[in-house]
Amino acid sequence: MNRSQHTGPPQSHDPYGARYDDQYGDQYGDQYGDQYADPYGERDSSSWFNSDGQPAQGHAPQQGYAYDPQTIYPQQQYATGIPEQRQREDQPTYALQTVEEKPAEPSYHIPVTPEAGWDMAASTRRAWVSRAVLLCILAIQAVLSLRLSNTAFQDEALYLAAGHAELDHLLNGTPLPIDYAAYFSGSPQLYPVLAALVDGQFGLTGARLLSLFFMLCTTGLLYSFTRRMFNERAALAAAALFSVVQSTVVMGYFATYDAAAVFLLALAVWIVVRTNRAPAYAVLLAAPVAVLAVGVKYAAALYLPTIVVLALLTAWPYRGAKSAVVRMLLLGLGMGALAGAGMYTTDLLAGIQQTTTDRAHGSDSAQFLLQRSAEWGGLMFLTAVGGAVSYVRRSRMNESPLAQRLGNPGWRWRALMGLLLCGTAVLASAYQIHLGTVVSLFKHVGFGLLFAAPMAGVGVTRLVGAHFRYPQLGIMLWTALLCLGISQADWRFGVWPDSSKMIRTIQAHVNSKGHYLSSTPEVPVYYLREKTDHSQWQSVFGMEYKAKKGTYLTGDDAYRAALRDGEFDLIVLDGITNPRVDDVIAGAVKGNPHYRLLADVPWRNSSGTGTYRIWIKTS
Repeated sequence: MNRSQHTGPPQSHDPYGARYDDQYGDQYGDQYGDQYADPYGERDSSSWFNSDGQPAQGHAPQQGYAYDPQTIYPQQQYATGIPEQRQREDQPTYALQTVEEKPAEPSYHIPVTPEAGWDMAASTRRAWVSRAVLLCILAIQAVLSLRLSNTAFQDEALYLAAGHAELDHLLNGTPLPIDYAAYFSGSPQLYPVLAALVDGQFGLTGARLLSLFFMLCTTGLLYSFTRRMFNERAALAAAALFSVVQSTVVMGYFATYDAAAVFLLALAVWIVVRTNRAPAYAVLLAAPVAVLAVGVKYAAALYLPTIVVLALLTAWPYRGAKSAVVRMLLLGLGMGALAGAGMYTTDLLAGIQQTTTDRAHGSDSAQFLLQRSAEWGGLMFLTAVGGAVSYVRRSRMNESPLAQRLGNPGWRWRALMGLLLCGTAVLASAYQIHLGTVVSLFKHVGFGLLFAAPMAGVGVTRLVGAHFRYPQLGIMLWTALLCLGISQADWRFGVWPDSSKMIRTIQAHVNSKGHYLSSTPEVPVYYLREKTDHSQWQSVFGMEYKAKKGTYLTGDDAYRAALRDGEFDLIVLDGITNPRVDDVIAGAVKGNPHYRLLADVPWRNSSGTGTYRIWIKTS
């Protein structure tokens, strides 16, 4: 090894000689052999340098070896008063070479973090997840409706029998047994004809499935326009609440024109909301649909002003005030023109006056009607009010921080929207309190809940909180509505007695020439329509009769005189439809030589048990 490769600690001159002699001794001689034991020819370091500090003769470094003792081993200067040994130990170590290293590149780079972890824009994945949840909601609604079971209610029987008569009149020219348009609360040429076509092929079950189709479509439309007004979460919550209330479940398996009317109203609202960013004239597409809803059921006219105002509010944030006002006026004028033309070119005006505008007032108290309204729709209505208040206080509907930069409607607009939707829900109850009748109230409550449902959906989303903080609250609310809806629907569908045994008892005793009296004549007319029609049956809700002596009688006296004269060939009383008149008739038949008791047919309904009392004419 040459001296340029020497890495061991060299011996020093006098300032370090004693140090290295004492410290290292024979260490390096033993470790590295002779070449380090006496690298310059002799061990004594004092002979390495002369008096001038230059290498002594014979101790010069080899060629190419730069040797500077002041550089390698500089002379040390020591301070006085401090032991030299201590100062020696405190001296720094001098490196022969300094290597400058470049910092290493990091093995992992932290990515740029987005401000939000999700995108507010519509996506295919979110759309399909939302549709899958909606499909589950519709499946639950269908199951709740399909589990109901009973024979035809008198309204169902009336509309289906009328539809068959109207079909026979249109196709064969057969005269109508009675003027249905004079007292129907909807056009007899619309829903009854459609339902009769289905009933002719699939029976009562088919007609009820038609109503289920309308109600499922209504829930789907509710989801769609609520999603456009707010977001997917509010839309799903609105659909979930609406699908389980009593009115939705019952109307979904009830062969009356209510389901068709609700569907058409929902379709009109959907068109209005869907065209809120289109040119103003596009809203006219909703006019014929809304007017058709009124034709199907006249009470639907109560909700036309709401649809007109909704046309204004939904367009205002996107099209501006001027375009929104024009849009509202176009829709209002279009509806008015179509409704006026339909009213004065048909014979429906008498039916509208009798069943809607000039309807006779009942005797049900306002307190009773408010109580029933609260039972059948109060919880969902309170949820809608809570959602409206929350929406007025805070408009943001998206949890993303990016939504804070979006322009939101002002609080006045939000207050008007909440007032419109929640206020519409109480129109039916207020109108029936004015009329003093509970008839059809449970169905009309459902009409109003269709409009309150979007705000109820907002209420659920605010109750659950951002990022589903309190999902148990939403689940509890929906479960409460579900339990109420099931129990109320079961009770409602069992209000009328099963008529199957009664029909089997009387079917051999009716024909196309007899005259019959019944508490619910619509039911035997529907089931026995091949043998008899409406013109042959008398109800227990008012009667006019001209006695054999020429006396003209009405009311209770008319019933007594007709029975005394043996006017009716068959009498069927159920004891619950109009108990007072039933008692009058039973008293007139007792001891009457013209009649004998044919059968007492027991029945059971939601309120208990009873009996069909059937008399047949003997002479």
